[in-house]
Amino acid sequence: MDKYTIFICDDDKEDREKVENLIKEYGNCNECSFILEQFESGTELVKMIKKAKKPDIIFLDINMKEIDGIEAARKIREFLPDIPIVLVTAYINYALEGYKVKASRFLVKDELQDTISECLNSIISEISRRPQELDFSFVEGNIRLKLDDLSYIETDAHVQVFHVGNKTYRIYKKLEEVEKELSGFGFVRVHKSFVVNLRYVTKISSYRLYLSTGEEMSVPRDRYNEVKNRYALYKGGVL
Repeated sequence: MDKYTIFICDDDKEDREKVENLIKEYGNCNECSFILEQFESGTELVKMIKKAKKPDIIFLDINMKEIDGIEAARKIREFLPDIPIVLVTAYINYALEGYKVKASRFLVKDELQDTISECLNSIISEISRRPQELDFSFVEGNIRLKLDDLSYIETDAHVQVFHVGNKTYRIYKKLEEVEKELSGFGFVRVHKSFVVNLRYVTKISSYRLYLSTGEEMSVPRDRYNEVKNRYALYKGGVL
């Protein structure tokens, strides 16, 4: 199941709850999982973005106190130039300002029930076509990693080693933490010491898993069926 983090910013609690509930309904109907966080001011939202917290989508009310949604979007664009921002308003008269901050959509509050599904369909489809990237604080430095380039992670003592093409990067985290970060991106835990990108798996047979990069590893009996099923789902049900 795909998982997306969505920030909802509105200074009206009822409006925030309405957007959140509609997104949850969409997720239930479309097999999407959402991590939803609410913010009651543009200042609070921008502060969180500055802390390097990156959502997948932002729903942002325009008419707010302190700083309005347009100004908040402008500040967010300094840090996240390509993040989909959905501007939500009671009045559809901000087209030019929205264009300047590269808003993905305008949604009128009274029409959310009818428009939010199409909006999410479009944005999620766009996101799924992009190369997925995540930021990691490796021993070698802070690196934004294209997940398609990451074939597998293995444990070496207390360090997790990321295999990216002909390079390796090390990070001081538990493998369980790394596995959680990669949840929803096509990775599977195949062993107590390995997390593998299903994109690179060529075959699973006789408790062995084979990668297109040439590596092979054993799959314990207690994980074998789960790993095989995850691979089958990734390949569209065909092994």
